[in-house]
Amino acid sequence: MDDAQLASALVREAAVLAATMRREGLATEQKTHVSDIVTAADRAAERLVVDGLRAARPDDGVVGEEGADHTGTSGRTWVIDPVDGTYNFHRGLEWWCSALALVDGDDVVLGAVHHPQQDATYVGGPARPGTRNGVPMAPLVDRPLSECCATTYLHPPFYEGEVGAAFARAVGGVATLRMMGSGTLDAMAIAQGSCDVSFQHSVPDWDRLPGAAIIRSVGGEARLVEAGGRQWHVAGVPSAVSEVCDRLAGG
Repeated sequence: MDDAQLASALVREAAVLAATMRREGLATEQKTHVSDIVTAADRAAERLVVDGLRAARPDDGVVGEEGADHTGTSGRTWVIDPVDGTYNFHRGLEWWCSALALVDGDDVVLGAVHHPQQDATYVGGPARPGTRNGVPMAPLVDRPLSECCATTYLHPPFYEGEVGAAFARAVGGVATLRMMGSGTLDAMAIAQGSCDVSFQHSVPDWDRLPGAAIIRSVGGEARLVEAGGRQWHVAGVPSAVSEVCDRLAGG
């Protein structure tokens, strides 16, 4: 199977495994703070994806949120988020997913996401038109930031100081704001036209690359910008992305 088929199958299997384990009951461990947690399902789902990739693409590298780290020889690396939105997942909220991205050289070329609540699998990349359950998604409709529904996530201590000021500049330009707890599913909402732009700082690759690939597959943009002493990831419709970047930087 090709890369897109492989990625689609793996994220679906990972999400089904995680959902099954959640129904059976899960303990959690805290990472850096009370909302940053990991469960046995995160680890089991990551192991499933790693095993599938090592069998099907043995020359590729692998990096995962829960510790997977294999250096390949092909120049390609798969980036795994076995459960994006773990806090939602643990508390019984349905805004969570399993996600996977493929990086070739310096850029992401493919993203795959499965949202079990909707039984929806998304696939796409900068050179691959995005699909939802195999059906092409419509191109994004560009609009100014003042007409946009934005999504974000900030840990509470980071509302302070320069980071808080940068956030205030960005959010001051939007029509409305949502904070739903899964950056990758937020990206899928943007890719489908339900939201328009997202911005968040200090985002690891597994939290940004799958969604960024799919947003770009439907004509959106994804950028990194320095502001308030942090690196921000901004993705969505082109005009809004440009304005958010300007506002974060103090423009």
